[in-house]
Amino acid sequence: MFIDLVKVRVEAGTGGSGCTSFRREWRMPMGGPDGGDGGRGGDVSIYADSNLATLLDYTYRDRWEAERGQHGMGSDKTGRSGESIRLPVPPGTIIKDADSGEIIGEVVENGDEVLVAKGGRGGKGNAFFVSATHQAPREWQPGEEGQVRNLELELKLIADVGLVGQPNAGKSTLLSVVSAARPKIADYPFTTLAPNLGVVQLSDHRTFVIADIPGIIEGAHEGKGLGLQFLRHIERTRLLAFMIPIDSMDWQAEYDGLRAEVRKYSAELAGRPHCVVFTKLDLWGEPMTPEIRTEGAFGVFAISAPGRMGLDALRAGLWTELLAIKSGKRG
Repeated sequence: MFIDLVKVRVEAGTGGSGCTSFRREWRMPMGGPDGGDGGRGGDVSIYADSNLATLLDYTYRDRWEAERGQHGMGSDKTGRSGESIRLPVPPGTIIKDADSGEIIGEVVENGDEVLVAKGGRGGKGNAFFVSATHQAPREWQPGEEGQVRNLELELKLIADVGLVGQPNAGKSTLLSVVSAARPKIADYPFTTLAPNLGVVQLSDHRTFVIADIPGIIEGAHEGKGLGLQFLRHIERTRLLAFMIPIDSMDWQAEYDGLRAEVRKYSAELAGRPHCVVFTKLDLWGEPMTPEIRTEGAFGVFAISAPGRMGLDALRAGLWTELLAIKSGKRG
C-alpha cells in the first residue's frame, strides 16, 4: 500500500535531575558536596532512507518517544544520557509542524537528516553550586523537559519527468515499455491508484526518472478524483509531459483542461517546461503528429507504446530538455 501523508507525535527525552549528595568517607569529615549532574534526554530526528518508498510504517505506530536522561549520583557522577531515536522515511519527505503548519525541514537525498525534537538538558547537582561563601549547598536542578511535537510527514516523489493525463491516457503503458517498472494496466479509469517510478535507460549510461501518477480530472486541484495525490507528486519534477489519447474527442480541449488544472493548483508548477505526447498512435493506422496549439511546449510527440512507435524520438526529446534544464538554459 502506498501511503504518502501521515501524522505522528514525537517526544524527546526529559533530562535527568541533579543530585544532592555530600562526600562521606573515613578520615574525611568535611568531604563537601559531590552531587552529580543529570544526563541529557535523547533527541528525535528524521532521516532519508532510499530503501523506503512509502510512509506505511507510520500508520501502525504514530507515537515515538526518546529515552530520558538518568539522574545524577553522588561522587560527582553524571547520569547517563538518554538514547536518541532516528526515524527513517523515503527521500522526498517534507516534515511539518502539524499544529502550526510550519515546515521544519525536508529530506531529499539518502542520508539527509533533520532534528525534529530536542532532548532536555540534565539538571545541575549540588556540587555545581559550591562557592567561597556557600560551601555546603543543597540546591539541585530538575531536568529540562524534552520537546514534544505533532508532526505531519508528506512524501513527494522525486522524478525528472511527470506524466500528466486523464485516466486511461496511456501513462502506465508508456512507463512499462520505456522502463523496468510494472504498473497495473487495465481498460478502466484510475488503474493507477498510487504513483509509480521508472528509470529510463539510454545509451552511454544515461538515465532519467519518469513518474506515472494517478489520472487527473476536472476539479483535481480541489481534490476531486485522485487529484491531490496526483498534483502533490509532480511538484518536484523538472518537466511535465501532457499525455492525450489520439482517439480523444477534442485534443485541444483536453490539453487546455489539463493545463488549467495544473495552473489552478500552482502557477509555478504550470510554468515548468512541458511537452505534449499523443498516445495510442496505433489506433490511427499510420504515423502522424496531430496539430495542436500549445503554451510554449518544447515538443509535440506521437507514440504507440505497445507498438514501440515514436519512443526513440520521445526519449531523445525528454533527455535534451532535461540537459538544458540542468545546465540552466531552461526553467
